[in-house]
Amino acid sequence: MSAVSAAPAVPNLDALRLQLPAVSALERLRLVATHFPGKAVFSTSFGLEDQIISHLIFEHELPIKVFTLDTGRNFQETYSTWNKTLLKYGQLIEVFHPQRESVEELMRAKGPNSFYESIDNRKECCYIRKVEPLNRALAGQDAWVTGIRAEQSQNRQTMDPVEWDAAHHLTKIHPLFDWTWEQAVEFAQANGIPVNPLHQQGFVSIGCAPCTRAIKPGEDFRAGRWWWEDLSAKECGLHSTARHDGPDPVVEPVGTL
Repeated sequence: MSAVSAAPAVPNLDALRLQLPAVSALERLRLVATHFPGKAVFSTSFGLEDQIISHLIFEHELPIKVFTLDTGRNFQETYSTWNKTLLKYGQLIEVFHPQRESVEELMRAKGPNSFYESIDNRKECCYIRKVEPLNRALAGQDAWVTGIRAEQSQNRQTMDPVEWDAAHHLTKIHPLFDWTWEQAVEFAQANGIPVNPLHQQGFVSIGCAPCTRAIKPGEDFRAGRWWWEDLSAKECGLHSTARHDGPDPVVEPVGTL
């Protein structure tokens, strides 16, 4: 199969592309649930956008399964936000962890901080801790909801709010794609949504603790991720829409908060 496959003729894909721009984020999620009954999932990393989507799913009891990837290197503030979310909504969040054997082999061969040494090492760690668990989480699903917004990076501005993901052979939907950061903050405050306290400390895009820092005034939303690499496209591979079976040799575009 070619490295990048074109979107197949999926009626739901075309319908969503026509319907989503004219409706609210809640209605976008309702459409996802309608078009993909029992086969739609949402991945949360407990950043602001993801908390808003979780709120909409839980408050309106939408049949979209919510899951998270616990890399084992998350901030304590992220775990705290996770716990507060469970307490507020009383809904299940499924958890996917990296394979124990892969983590043990990586640590044994290269130690705990090999990702600082090269892009290849960093992508290897991302694959083990994030991409492979994501592949398991998405297996058998037809639609994947994310918290991606166009404003988050120059790379994401070229995306579509509804995409075909050839890597996982499913439709990918970004219900907050056209939202601004200010809109997200206002919505969260108005609805009493638990917010990761790291946002108040200058963190916008939140990932693993060793690989994320607060951004400075005027910096890009993604500047705090893998800052030592000094690259314009800083992604872990979660949102690469090309087919892949392992770590990629170059940094792929597109990621989530």
